Amino acid sequence: MGAAASDVPGTVLVLGGARSGKSRYAEALFTFLPPPWIYIATGEVLDGEMQDRVALHRSRRDDRWRTVEVPTDLPGALDAAEDRPVLVDCLTLWLSNLMGAERDLEAAGQALDEALARRAAMTVLVGNEVGLGIVPGNALARRFRDRNGLLHQQVAARADRVVLLVAGCPVVVKGP
Repeated sequence: MGAAASDVPGTVLVLGGARSGKSRYAEALFTFLPPPWIYIATGEVLDGEMQDRVALHRSRRDDRWRTVEVPTDLPGALDAAEDRPVLVDCLTLWLSNLMGAERDLEAAGQALDEALARRAAMTVLVGNEVGLGIVPGNALARRFRDRNGLLHQQVAARADRVVLLVAGCPVVVKGP
């Protein structure tokens, strides 16, 4: 699943559906870089199911990873990571947190883009592809789906590589 160190570009966007293998693929990209690696977790544990998901993700990471929990200030966390390699998991939860907090999504997207432009170290961002299914039945869900798609387009435009995970199989959409 990984790649040779010389093949790993600066910014990678990894997309996929639920349980597609996107987080595992993203984590594997770091094995060719010297640790420590920064894992920026945007999810918040609000129920038992999320607690189980977080535990599963944590069980795959060893002491080479430094986890930072950041529900909304993703640009600040990227800046704070300085020259260390970063994995952001995930953009979709970050967007959900911003919408729940009624933040300015345009300003947040701009701040993220600027933070990514400042980064020199490898940065891998994971996002859920939610736009391939049926049209949601309510306005909030449609707004979320649309904003998520726009966020992914924005990050993909900046990324050196975009990879879509389908049933655990990576499909390179952009880049080497």
